[in-house]
Amino acid sequence: MKKKWIIIVFALFAFSCNNSGSDKTLELVENTLEKVQQHTLLMAESLSDAPGRLPKTIGIDGELETSNDRWWTSGFFPGQLWYMYEYSGNETFKDWAELYSERVSNQQFTTETHDLGFIIFCSYGNGYRITGNEEFLPIIKNASESLITRFNPEIGAIRSWDRASWNEPWQYAVIIDNMMNLELLEWSSRMFNRPDFAEVARTHANTSMQYLYRPDGSSYHVVSFDTVSSSPEYFHTHQGYSHESAWARGQAWGLYGFVMMYRETGMPEFLEHAVKIADFIVNHPRLPEDKIPYWDYDAPGIPNTLRDVSAGSITCSALLELHRYVDEIKAEQYLDVARKQLHSLCSEPYLAEVGTNRNFILKHSVGHMPNGSEIDVPLSYADYYFVEALIRYKVQFGIQ
Repeated sequence: MKKKWIIIVFALFAFSCNNSGSDKTLELVENTLEKVQQHTLLMAESLSDAPGRLPKTIGIDGELETSNDRWWTSGFFPGQLWYMYEYSGNETFKDWAELYSERVSNQQFTTETHDLGFIIFCSYGNGYRITGNEEFLPIIKNASESLITRFNPEIGAIRSWDRASWNEPWQYAVIIDNMMNLELLEWSSRMFNRPDFAEVARTHANTSMQYLYRPDGSSYHVVSFDTVSSSPEYFHTHQGYSHESAWARGQAWGLYGFVMMYRETGMPEFLEHAVKIADFIVNHPRLPEDKIPYWDYDAPGIPNTLRDVSAGSITCSALLELHRYVDEIKAEQYLDVARKQLHSLCSEPYLAEVGTNRNFILKHSVGHMPNGSEIDVPLSYADYYFVEALIRYKVQFGIQ
């Protein structure tokens, strides 16, 4: 508890130090949030008569591509709607958020995926945080119960992908993305007095820190463990350029995940690791001037290759939180990068005009380059973390 208070006090100090003078970024953020409201309402209306469907991307035919509740991205649009309700106070957003959250509610019982944090906590977690509606609590608790069924105590990690799902030699795959689902467990541990939830989350984070990371602070995408010896056997980067390359979104997932774990636990090793990841990203010689990364930091053809806006928006949101927990010099560096990312994302060529882009907010993300899927398209999670970053900036630097 003492460590948690230290974090809060330092955050308030950082806020008071930085919240002064003219802030052109704040003005840009506020103007963009007005546009985001329009994008979000249009998207909600476009799928109102499509029961069970949720926005995913734009397909190769140029049309809106949706998913059912089982797809890992299904919780992002409900979460975006909750953020818009939180920002605007407009009850219309609340109504839409409840409707779209209901479309993913059955996933609270699934044990076939590790992505329950993305699906349930982005939707119902935000919903409970904002409204205090206790009807959401059993859904969040059930999702946590479902998630920990995938934990192997011998390996010390939550299984990410089931072996039958991929044409790969992996026996027990653990991916860096899975760090993002640990917030569900940490929060639920406190809310429902379940220390086992937190134990699973912290053990998984430590295993990821030990095996998924290279000495320079970059991460692999996948580490597979032998189920007999519990030792790592494959170190792969499935969605990146090569196994030894630094896939941009993977670096973003890891950064966000370890910042979150420090916030949730106060454990200094998680902060130290988050700083190491952040330094790898913000000091990378191939991070472009506008701070929106290429899809892989080692991709061939740089600078003539695609950016991944989803990696940019996730990184931006993470840096906006991390800068509150570090010394003044690093805080300034991280905040400078986050501000540049916001300026880039809030303008061309990344921000779409209202009524275009099939009502997604951002353009130019990359889903899975090696597989040739979701290439240079909008993605629902790019929008979600962009909206989160906008609101984080508004809360930290807006006039209260």
